[in-house]
Amino acid sequence: MSPAVASLAAIAGAIVLSCASQLNVGLLAVALAWLIGVFVAGWTAEAVAGGFPTSLFLTLAGVTLLFAASETNGTLDAVARRVMRLARGSAGLAPWLFFLVAMAVSTVGPGAIASTALVAPMAVVLGGRSGVPPFLTALMVANGANAGNLSPLSAVGVIANTKMAGVGLGGHEWKVWAANFAAHLVVAGAAWALFGGLRRMPAPGDDGELDRSDPSAAPLVPRQWLTIAVVGAWVLGVVALRLNVGFSAFSAAVLLIVLRAADETAAVKRMPWGAILMVCGVSLLVAVLEKSGGMELFSGALARLAAPATLNGVIAGVTGLISSYSSTSGVVLPTFLPTVPTLVAKVGGGDPLAVALSINVGASIVDVSPLSTIGALCVAAVSEPAASRDLFRKMLLWGLAMVLVGALLCQWLAGPFARW
Repeated sequence: MSPAVASLAAIAGAIVLSCASQLNVGLLAVALAWLIGVFVAGWTAEAVAGGFPTSLFLTLAGVTLLFAASETNGTLDAVARRVMRLARGSAGLAPWLFFLVAMAVSTVGPGAIASTALVAPMAVVLGGRSGVPPFLTALMVANGANAGNLSPLSAVGVIANTKMAGVGLGGHEWKVWAANFAAHLVVAGAAWALFGGLRRMPAPGDDGELDRSDPSAAPLVPRQWLTIAVVGAWVLGVVALRLNVGFSAFSAAVLLIVLRAADETAAVKRMPWGAILMVCGVSLLVAVLEKSGGMELFSGALARLAAPATLNGVIAGVTGLISSYSSTSGVVLPTFLPTVPTLVAKVGGGDPLAVALSINVGASIVDVSPLSTIGALCVAAVSEPAASRDLFRKMLLWGLAMVLVGALLCQWLAGPFARW
């Protein structure tokens, strides 16, 4: 078996196992990369190790350490509760509050999973008080968290932008975020109109307020104010001064630890090491795939599914289907984004940036499914067993429907958005 075929079989096997088992596919990917590189391709172990994404690892570790410190010292939870407690509006606008709070938290760095874990339990309680159905609450939280998930400050945004930059599509960080945000805004708006948000809007002259009582929303303490200041300075430095995201995040986290605003041991334990290993391991295997010529075979197989006119929709549908059962950040984005230039060439046309945006959106928009961590967190926030089972069923059907919806949205809008 040639190295190209072996590496392509390995990546296909890794994708299947990521869908069908609990094994961290990153660990498997590292082993496969070594076996194929050394024993099939005849490279040295050092040559295989050269494909390890060192820069990506440092960035992911730095960002997740900073926000693990912010989470373990209670800052993220306190800020989210404070916003939810102080917000007011009609029961019809409550779902948009859930969307915006989840989106804002996700955008500034923690990402969709941390944002959903923080916002979903509060949103379910507040939604219940306001008469908002749990299904609508869950969809607004999940879509809001996903809407901010490709920010250049979040771990998933770092993965997407790093992989795009690696194939000559760098410099579009905020367009990546905006395209993903727009898709989730459209889907959230449809959910709001379909599942009760519109009919819960107040009549003229009726300003029915949300219940703002929440005894758990205690005032912020000094270490939390300090954390807000440090994270705010980090965001400003990255956005305005173009500081390196990973190194500056490490520096901000160290500052919090030195000033005793965060606990080092708790923060390091809270970091998502499994996810980091998954992303970096798959990236290493993809590097072997590229070096061995397997990427050409992979791109050719994808190219046979589409024509230039349908490429955006097809690639969004394919990545969405795989992402329904696999990890968006750990498997789908590291595997598919490096294929973009070759895929466009083999299809015979297309806008590489539009294809990359389609991969990002198609893979992300299905993550409201309870088979994903984000959807599962929303289901877990509902304590009543019958309601939880009903919510699981509805979110599963909605998530699967998003495979088609994502494909249609990308087919219609990815091209114009890329040219914007």
